[in-house]
Amino acid sequence: MSFRGRLLERAGSGRARIVLCEGEDPRVHAAAEELRSKQVVDPIVLGGRGLDPARDPRLGRIAQFLRGRRPDRVRDGVHALDLAADPLHFGAALVAMGEAEGCVAGAACPTGEVVRAALWAIGTAPGVSLVSSSFYMVLPDDNVLTFTDCAVVPEPTPGQLAEIGLAAARDRSKLVGDAPRVAFLSYSTKGSAGGPHVARVQEAAERFRQLAPNIASDGEIQADAALSAEVGERKAPGSPIGGRANVLVFPDLDSGNIAYKLVQRLAGAVAIGPILQGLACPMADLSRGATSDDIVEVAAMVALQSNGRIS
Repeated sequence: MSFRGRLLERAGSGRARIVLCEGEDPRVHAAAEELRSKQVVDPIVLGGRGLDPARDPRLGRIAQFLRGRRPDRVRDGVHALDLAADPLHFGAALVAMGEAEGCVAGAACPTGEVVRAALWAIGTAPGVSLVSSSFYMVLPDDNVLTFTDCAVVPEPTPGQLAEIGLAAARDRSKLVGDAPRVAFLSYSTKGSAGGPHVARVQEAAERFRQLAPNIASDGEIQADAALSAEVGERKAPGSPIGGRANVLVFPDLDSGNIAYKLVQRLAGAVAIGPILQGLACPMADLSRGATSDDIVEVAAMVALQSNGRIS
């Protein structure tokens, strides 16, 4: 069975309740029907033919919850109710309050709005200061690579790069089910070039090693040395990842976003994501170009994030 087939099967073993925030969109409606018919997750659809947050009996409770989370951002009770009636905030609050295991949005709204709603209602996981994202690139040979960060953090500091790599590595184990091998990418391999951009990646790789000494990692390293055992042996002999990296940490958002789109369009890879990482509970952002199949697979990823099963 292919990775994408196994993904739906593994997600279905838990039957998580996943909120779909944009039920007016026909792609979301079609995805909900497929998720329900294939018993991948139990979708909770907001809008369209689904729940209307403004008329839901939980509206007052969610308004109170959101006001308690950010009292400085809420003018009064009416403002709190207006916020709670917004599907993004309503969906994120359902997850935070334990009435759903995860949430999916972004088919019709920008990434920034999804992330802000997630931070307001859900917040970051304990010990985590940063929300970032990964795409899971399913190549034609069914190999799966994690690309991070491709959607959220424009110019990460060395410490943020290390945290992004760690979040991606932890999710890799849940979502793909194999051991992460993390490469901090650069235009330099082991000092073959210099400059502030190289130094930033070198520092990030060192910080990652301190945070996660038991996870195989290397950096700074060029993409060919990270992905080819033959090239890796020439450029980085003895590398802990041995030219077999499966988590690629890009030095900035420009490079990550460009790379995933090139691999998707030119190599025929399927890009599942962006999957947000670092939140206390899962909420995913969709590309506004997502198909209904994309939404189904992202919902399955969110379900696996919520329970961490590997099967």
